[in-house]
Amino acid sequence: MASDQQTGGAPQGRRAIARARRREALARGWGQFRTRRAGMAGLGILLFFTLSALLAPVLFPPETISVTRATGELLAPPSGEFWLGTDDSGRSMLALLAWGARVSLTVGIAATLISMVIGTSVGIASGHYHGFGGAALQRLTDWVLVIPFLPLAIVLATVLGGGSTVTIIVVIGVTSWAGTARLIRAQTLSVEGRPYLERSRALGSGNWHQMTRHVLPNVFPLVLANTTLTVAIAILSETTLSFLGLGDPLRPSWGATLDQAFSNGAVSAGAWWYIGPPGLCVVLVVLSFTMIGRALEQIVNPRLGGQ
Repeated sequence: MASDQQTGGAPQGRRAIARARRREALARGWGQFRTRRAGMAGLGILLFFTLSALLAPVLFPPETISVTRATGELLAPPSGEFWLGTDDSGRSMLALLAWGARVSLTVGIAATLISMVIGTSVGIASGHYHGFGGAALQRLTDWVLVIPFLPLAIVLATVLGGGSTVTIIVVIGVTSWAGTARLIRAQTLSVEGRPYLERSRALGSGNWHQMTRHVLPNVFPLVLANTTLTVAIAILSETTLSFLGLGDPLRPSWGATLDQAFSNGAVSAGAWWYIGPPGLCVVLVVLSFTMIGRALEQIVNPRLGGQ
């Protein structure tokens, strides 16, 4: 019985040690991140918009953004009742911005997750396999990089049936992974030359074991840092596609609000509150993710610490 307890306790002990090391690494990383003022400022901006998106149904009930239930004057300037004015339908701009944050952040994060999964998988596989498979994945990555994003996204959105948030997420996710794949492939080639990979191959480990147990943990910090930068690009892409009329017309987003503002003559009418706030929200969220990504990149790569 004692031997059984010892046998069963060994894996549990290893798992406990692994969890302790992960907690220690996270605590050390958070301690380093807190010393980056730009990163903390970006995190504060992101938390503000995240809370606004989560509390939008509480602060602004759904009827406040309904065209048929709008109570304000058309294109009314900011006032005590409507702090940021109203749109061409009499809806509160502040409510539209809060509800638009839900769509923009959801699309940005979900599309980035798709992009990161595809890019990381293709990057690790193309760097690990040195035969026909690796070369084919590398050529596929180069092909996606060469094609301009906007025409490809418009074609995919049209083929998949534009007008839904899910379509926008898929379109952005499957068109923005190539840069991540090139970056991860370069890091994979560096990891592949390390001695412990040679020992793992000599002990008979398979390709899947090498890629998931040795390569992926070493490239994951780079994936994490690149993710925050890719979210900013995804949000800009969502804004662009919604501005072109490919977004969901039934769900307000910052890009859709800008599209409606330009379509309804907000510029000629001088309704700056209809154009400025959505654009400023896009700039602030993109800036916040960029600042967080740069701070994480400095932590992952100490050589950039002084830049």
